[in-house]
Amino acid sequence: MDDKVILSHIDYTLLKPTATWDQIKDLCDKAVASKTASVCVPAGYVARIHEEYGDQLNICTVIGFPLGYSTADTKAFEAKEAIKDGAHEIDTVINVCDVKNGDFDKVLEELILLRSVTSGHVLKVIIETCYLTEEEKVKMCGIVTKSGADYIKTSTGFGTNGATLDDVKLFKANIGPRVKIKAAGGIRTREDMESYIEAGADRIGASTVPFI
Repeated sequence: MDDKVILSHIDYTLLKPTATWDQIKDLCDKAVASKTASVCVPAGYVARIHEEYGDQLNICTVIGFPLGYSTADTKAFEAKEAIKDGAHEIDTVINVCDVKNGDFDKVLEELILLRSVTSGHVLKVIIETCYLTEEEKVKMCGIVTKSGADYIKTSTGFGTNGATLDDVKLFKANIGPRVKIKAAGGIRTREDMESYIEAGADRIGASTVPFI
């Protein structure tokens, strides 16, 4: 697989709590030069990136991150603020507590709200697979599809485990035809990136890309 093809699937990511502007700028410069799909950064940097890079970059940020248990209205406010600052894509974390309580109607209501406030922008839903049973993962495939979100995403990278090929294959078998897949967490080598794309991932969240 050609390097340019792989890079076109990469959300080049820096979400460390200690991330400095110099580190963020280095990420953005490399993303522009390499033509990655996006940069995925903390919300506090979105406005500055948008001001400095304009249309050169597709800016992705995270909300309800990384634990997901802030309220739906709080997440909606975060999403609106991020979009106002210049974000093009929003990655939101589900409330895993609601999933564990079997309150799937509440999970769906939250995602429908977020879809409404992110209309015209890409919405990715992080279900944090490391905490879910296979039955819960399949259920979330249906909920993400029903919500109208654009992507289902494996992981925050802050949980007990990251992406697995088995989870990507499970998603592929259970999501609707308009939903895409983002794999994130622990994907670092060129071989891994190829494998995830071939398994059905349209985006790869990666903080390390060895050929950039």
